[in-house]
Formats: sequence, C-alpha cells, structure tokens
Amino acid sequence: MTRVEPKGLLDFGRAALTYPHAENVLADLNWTHYASGIRALHMRGGSVDVLCEAVRSVGDLGHWFGCVFFSDAAIDPVDLAERLRMDLPELECTGCTTAGELTPEGILDGDVLFVLFPRAAFTISPLVIDDLATGGMGDIAASVAAMREQHTLKTAGTAHDKPFALCLIDGMSYAEEAVTAAIFWGLDDIPLIGGSAGDHMEFRKTFILANGSAWSGRAVILIISTAIPFQIFKSDNFIPSAQKLVVTASDPDKRIVYEFNAAPAADEYAAAIGIAPESLNAMSFASHPVVVRVGGEYFCRSIQKVNPDRSLSFFCAIDDGVVLTVGKAQGMVESTRAALTEVDQNLGGIDMILGFDCILRRLDAQNRQVFRGMSELYQMHRVIGFGTYGEQYQSLHLNQTLTGIAFGRALAAE
Repeated sequence: MTRVEPKGLLDFGRAALTYPHAENVLADLNWTHYASGIRALHMRGGSVDVLCEAVRSVGDLGHWFGCVFFSDAAIDPVDLAERLRMDLPELECTGCTTAGELTPEGILDGDVLFVLFPRAAFTISPLVIDDLATGGMGDIAASVAAMREQHTLKTAGTAHDKPFALCLIDGMSYAEEAVTAAIFWGLDDIPLIGGSAGDHMEFRKTFILANGSAWSGRAVILIISTAIPFQIFKSDNFIPSAQKLVVTASDPDKRIVYEFNAAPAADEYAAAIGIAPESLNAMSFASHPVVVRVGGEYFCRSIQKVNPDRSLSFFCAIDDGVVLTVGKAQGMVESTRAALTEVDQNLGGIDMILGFDCILRRLDAQNRQVFRGMSELYQMHRVIGFGTYGEQYQSLHLNQTLTGIAFGRALAAE
C-alpha cells in the first residue's frame, strides 16, 4: 500500500516495532485477532477501496459491530462514511477522526485503525447526539436513560450481563464537560469511558462517523454488554507543584483565559514555568500542564495555544475564580506501566485494551525522549485506540490522561 503522510503539524515517528502478543496476523491486511474475538485492522495509507476489501474479508458482517479511528489526512471522513454505507451496508459502524492512532504496531500517525466487535461476545446499542451546541443537557440525559432501558431489555436472558459505555465526541465542540456529565447521569451506574475526536492539532474541524454519515458537532454513545471481564481505568503522570495561577479574566464559552493573577495569562504562565512568553509552544504546554483539584483529586486542564493578545486557549472548561496549579511531571513510562500492571493483575491477564490517549501525552513523551518507550509499553499491553483532544472518564472530561477499557483474557480464551 502507498503511504499517505499526515498533513498536520506533527510527525510522531514510526518505529518498526514487532507486536509480540497477537494470536494471528494476516500480514497482507494487518489484521490482529484477540482471544475475546475482537479484531483490529491497522492500515498504513489511505485507500478506501483497500479498507472496504479488508473489512469484507472477515465474512458475514452482520455478525460484527465496527469502530474506525482514522487520520483525516489519510481518508476523507465524508467519503469514508459514504463508502462504508454503500459498500458494507450490513455492518453497523461508528468512529471518528484522530490526533494519531494507537495500533498493534505502536503509536503512529496518519493511519487507519478498524476495530470489529463480534456480536457473539458483545451486545451493542448506539445513540447519536445530534446537536451539541444547542441540545439541552436534560434532553441528552433522558435520551441516554431511554437507550439504557432498551439495552437492558435487549440483553435480558443473555450471558452479556456486564455493561459499560463508550463515548466519541467532537473535539472542537467546546461542550465535552456538560455532555459527558449529562451522559453519565443518564447511564446511572454504567461506567463511562471515551475520547474526543482530533484533527492532528490543526484545530479546525473534527468528525464523528455514525449511521452512514460524517458530522461535526455530534457525539455517539455506545452501551456495550459482555460476559468478558473488563475494567475501565485512567492514568496520568502529573502532581501539583507550589505554583498557583488564579483565573481573573476569561471567556468560559470559548475556553479562553485572558488573565492569571490579574496579569496577561501567557506572561504569568510563562513566568510560572520559567521560560520567556515568546518561547511558549505546544511542547511547553504538554510538558507543563496546569491541574485543578476536584473532590480531593487533581486533574489536568491543558493549554491548547497562546493567542495574539497573550491570552491562552484551553482544551477543557475554565472560568473566573478557578485556582490552577502548575503540574509537576512524574515518569510517564513508569506511571503508565504501574497503572497497566495493576489492571493486568486485577483481570488475571489482559487480552486487549481500547485506549484514548491525549495528544499532549504524545508531545510530552516526544519532548522527554520517552516516545519509543511509551510505544513499546502500549504494544506489550495490547493497547489500541486513538490520540484525543480530551478524554472521558465517568462524569469527567479530562486532559493529558490515558483512559481505557481493558478486557481480560481468562474468560475470553475459554
């Protein structure tokens, strides 16, 4: 296949790493099979024809549910949605554009990852939220609650008795916090995990695929039930420092901070991390996120960019009076390994992980020269998924975090 290079600002590198744990890899099509029955197709390049042919090769597509995570530099989202609808009409499928991909070959960029869930092992109910900009949060919660009730009826009398929920949401919607909270409310006690779509840090438009179309300003929720043991988790690697920044002027709707401590935001932030304001860039923000305390725990509130007026645009919600603390990095490889090892022990062995990894973790890994170590770690623990503009975990929208759903291999192999 012809390699299509990404059109975005970053190239994360493509180390030729061997994936040691796949049960079966069809070399020509890059299919990876897992004990749970999940299959993952990693395609280097942007041919919709090849992608459809590869997916068609699995046989009766009515037995599967598909999720596709892809670079919009490799494949046009509208064209992909149309071709999937026309060429693979029996396959129910959703997905989104990315800020990089987590593949069986490690952390890559500009590729396509197609994940198939077997209906023999998973019961899946999808819901599209059509308008994030004007949709009421109460209406969203009610729609999710109605889907939850229908899903419960669908799985009654089956072995698929343990549910979780996946959320894919437009990463440029500025609505992730409110929508995530509304979804979680409607889910009741069903655990929620997910990621915000990306566009390789161009910050123009991201797409959600569902119902044979590609849209911006949408989200899709999947309630998934299975008998396979699973665990949702999150991992980050920042702790609070002594440097405090109080938001004294902001535009919450646009996630822009104009002032910290009554001074221009970029100047005050730069002083807090010890660099000149003119030196601020994506690497600075990735290596020095700010954190906010919620319920006794600290969560990242990462900066997206510096604006001409010396204000700062954020990836997460922000408001006047919020007290932020500059984050202090701990070892990313070590903290992630500890989190994945704990999950592995809890499940009695990991079959595979569907992961949602913040784009800023990639930048920080590159900046600290641990990118290859992170890529190898994800391979070792069978992490696949995509790079995000934000991560969802239960009721929260996060930044600079890996969230994921891990499936155990004990029952899956029986």
